Amino acid sequence: MSHPSLTVSGLAFWLLVLACSGEPRSGDGTGLVIRGARIADGTGAAMRTGSVRIEQGRIVAVGDFASKSGDSVVNARGLVLAPGFIDTHSHASSDLARLPDALAAVSQGVTTVIGGQDGGSPLPLKDFLDSLGARGSAVNVAMYSGHGSIRRAVLGESYRRPATEAEIERMRLLLEADLDAGALGLSSGLEYDPGIYASTEELIALAREAAGAGGRYISHIRSEDFAFWNAIDEIIRIGREAKVPVQISHAKLAMRDLWGRADSLVTILDRARASGVDVTADVYPYLYWQSTLTVLFPKRDFTNRASAEFALTQTSTPGGLLLGAYAPNPAYAGRTVAQVANLRGVDSVTALIDLIRDAEAMAARLGPAADTIAIESVIGTSMVESDVETIMRWPYANLCTDGELDGPHPRGFGSFPRFFGHYVRERGVMSLEEGVRRATSLAAANVGLRDRGTIAVGQAADLVLFDPATIGDRATTAAPHAISIGVERVWVNGVEVYRDGTTTGARPGTVLRRHG
Repeated sequence: MSHPSLTVSGLAFWLLVLACSGEPRSGDGTGLVIRGARIADGTGAAMRTGSVRIEQGRIVAVGDFASKSGDSVVNARGLVLAPGFIDTHSHASSDLARLPDALAAVSQGVTTVIGGQDGGSPLPLKDFLDSLGARGSAVNVAMYSGHGSIRRAVLGESYRRPATEAEIERMRLLLEADLDAGALGLSSGLEYDPGIYASTEELIALAREAAGAGGRYISHIRSEDFAFWNAIDEIIRIGREAKVPVQISHAKLAMRDLWGRADSLVTILDRARASGVDVTADVYPYLYWQSTLTVLFPKRDFTNRASAEFALTQTSTPGGLLLGAYAPNPAYAGRTVAQVANLRGVDSVTALIDLIRDAEAMAARLGPAADTIAIESVIGTSMVESDVETIMRWPYANLCTDGELDGPHPRGFGSFPRFFGHYVRERGVMSLEEGVRRATSLAAANVGLRDRGTIAVGQAADLVLFDPATIGDRATTAAPHAISIGVERVWVNGVEVYRDGTTTGARPGTVLRRHG
């Protein structure tokens, strides 16, 4: 299936670039030249030493050429110059109004973030995109339309059931409007309310709407643990029946009994691709996730001790569940379920059940206001290194963060440097050139972007200059906002947004909209 390119309004784009740029622009006969770099062009090809010339936010020359009078020249000093990293599963978009410099993203070389994940997006999306475009930010932003947001708008608080045909039609119309506004496609979060109650047929019907507009389907699948294989079968079925490219969000085997079976996952995905289903995945480089306590109870039986025991033995452990936020008792943030159980003088099963009960009671008291704050969140350790590496090696898996600009999980600040430092340099999971491809051109292809992800003439000048010998993460669960090392300079649409550990204040990022 061919994918329409993502474009922006030419006039609005150039006005924004000219307003934000601290670099000379080519309108006055000058450009920006980055000289003496080891160019990893994003295709996976071997690096070569050369220069890159940028004019009006675009790459106009790559290789060996002379600078022009008036050019601004950057000496790369033999560091690696790569396309800006594309975060295909990001939660940064919701924070950009407050944090437009996007330090968490640009400090790790991310120049484009893809939001609207896990079934959640602003509705209608057009208003959000227009507002974001008017405000500006340091990074480019593209969005999916969230199935969960649409479902709740149509079903309201009566969402704990299958939708009727009439309701699916109303959801389709809302999705159509978001697609017309430039959404990349449809996202779902099938371990969360209200998406957990949606039938596969509902999802196929909406995915067909996305496919008809040239869009895609991305999903936090229905189960990453006890019903994992059924969930994989479901997303493949959606891709096949809706004839739409499908992407598995933050692919993982997050249950003890699944550990060591990533090869089986890859085999299933390869068979699906061979049968004509365009299935891909993204993955982040950590053994622990961030979500809500309620996700540990897929049957929503929060008082069931057997379900709680399963969560504390198979999905994670009492010591492996770290509270990121807990509004009913903020002192619990940064403590594990095991530590909370000790404080309360109860066993861990009781503590987990009580934590959810109190959080649900607070949410009920707050009503709609509960959607504006983090009632509770948890970081859960539940994967093993060998599975993460197997998924990373799959040729159709790209990198992502699943992170926030101001969140408690270190992935928001550390994912890409951790991948290049820990997995590429130290563990040798793949070559540096292939690692760059996974973070750039493959990521672009997996979400339908055409003019980003490679260093080539005509491409947008989103670039990152980094030291492959030192790049690495420093963020931890105790210090999740520690800035990574080794990323020297970052440009978005030809404008420098990050240099030597700090943002520049420029906001040349643009809204990327899908246009059929």
